[in-house]
Amino acid sequence: MIKQLIVGDTSHELAATRRILERLPEEHLSWKPHEKSMTLGGLATHLINILNWQIAILQYSEFDLLTVPLRREALEKQSAILNEFDGNVDKLEKLLAECDENMLGEEWTLRQGDHIIRCEPRALAFRTFGLSHMLHHRAQLGVYLRLLDIPIPGMYGPSADEQTP
Repeated sequence: MIKQLIVGDTSHELAATRRILERLPEEHLSWKPHEKSMTLGGLATHLINILNWQIAILQYSEFDLLTVPLRREALEKQSAILNEFDGNVDKLEKLLAECDENMLGEEWTLRQGDHIIRCEPRALAFRTFGLSHMLHHRAQLGVYLRLLDIPIPGMYGPSADEQTP
């Protein structure tokens, strides 16, 4: 049952995330709403990084933040963002198809060198550090698009931009 929940939830959220990435205006990828904020392209690239982390949660028993850069250069083309996102979705879907309830119940560790940040069942890590984390940043992306006056696609039903009068 846990696998069914994760697969169904993930499928829906990845499709919704792709819809918002399709709306990215290439001419505004370097825009940011505040000096402390990521750029639009940086935030979209971060969504892809979180998708990479979801893959790592399913592939490995631990993830060490010291072994990966926390930030990478922002992708500069919408096509590059969508291509990398789609490629990662394919990898993730294969891993989800291959996993079983036992594997999802195994302990997974997030660390920063010797410091353990969290240690929990893989399914919980996937849901919180992977999926919920991605949804948080997807919501930020929606705010960016709203500030740029770009119509927002519905995530769980029609958005205000899709409402019929």
